[in-house]
Amino acid sequence: MRIEALTARAHRLPLHRAWDGGVAKNDLVVVEAVADTGDTGTGFAWTPGAGAGAVLALVRDECAPAVAGLAPDPGPRWDGLRARLADAGTGGVSAMAMAAVDIALWDLRARAAGVALTELIGRRRDAVPAYASGVNLDYPREELLDQVRRWKAAGHRAYKIKVGSADPDRDADRVAAVREAVGPQAVLMVDANQRWDLPAAVRALAGLERHAPAFIEEPLPADDLAAHARLRTRTALPFAMGENLRTERAFARALAAGVCDVAQPNAVRVGGITPFLRIARAAADASVPVAPHLLPELSAQLALCVPRAAMVEDIDRAWLEDLGALERPSGVRVEEGTATADTGPGHGLAFRTDLPPLPQG
Repeated sequence: MRIEALTARAHRLPLHRAWDGGVAKNDLVVVEAVADTGDTGTGFAWTPGAGAGAVLALVRDECAPAVAGLAPDPGPRWDGLRARLADAGTGGVSAMAMAAVDIALWDLRARAAGVALTELIGRRRDAVPAYASGVNLDYPREELLDQVRRWKAAGHRAYKIKVGSADPDRDADRVAAVREAVGPQAVLMVDANQRWDLPAAVRALAGLERHAPAFIEEPLPADDLAAHARLRTRTALPFAMGENLRTERAFARALAAGVCDVAQPNAVRVGGITPFLRIARAAADASVPVAPHLLPELSAQLALCVPRAAMVEDIDRAWLEDLGALERPSGVRVEEGTATADTGPGHGLAFRTDLPPLPQG
């Protein structure tokens, strides 16, 4: 079996509600890989901000000719694309372009074999815990509590909310209110999205520790490992990080520094399923669990396969299915705080062709 063609298209998906900072859309690049046997596979890249046009160009101009005529083996093809795109950088838009191709090749291989992606990778469990997650720092207090109560009524037992307000007392009040709403036994996590510097993080965490968050996500700029190490001496809270670590080496450095207690690779941002699985193995070797970032339709499948799975992020009303991007349900389900996958052959993600196009210029 050889790769006969690789095509790509880009779309813009409006969000139901703008995220913090005014993000009102997700841009989607869909890649189709066709083998000389007639088998096909689908991949994708995603960004809420910049880069979709550049990803589309890299796939068409660089990735497609690089893989044409070669066997659709994800590992060797990914290593080859990394070398070819090195001049464009090892992360960022290069990684997203490689991810779209890599995911397509994994899907192609699974569909050609007639097995689910989870079976091709090697399923280790039938279900994985999921936590409810909201981009909700800008929500008024009562609206935040309404969201959390809705999650609780849906059966969730683990919750993540945003912190990082200009006023630390606002964060402390909101976290206290959510803790009261979900109860002392619920798993509560907080995400600062790199909004603090070291002194601000020390002050903020001192006020949040009494509410027993399971982890603090991105308390500091993700690449400032020295600051994380200093913060480690000032708090007992575990650190979760990874959505802004874009390469295997970045994760290796964070794991070696001992400041990554929960690894959160995003399969698209790190370059696809191939590097995601390598990162998950490195995390397991460091006794660190993996909680994939966003993309629950794919992340849940990967979490069923990694050596050490923590939980999957069930992002509120921002699933590809929720945004109307899919022709049919993917087969991934989150019910009462548990994620499962029954996708049929491949990863089960079939994207509509009539989605709004990515604006030009």
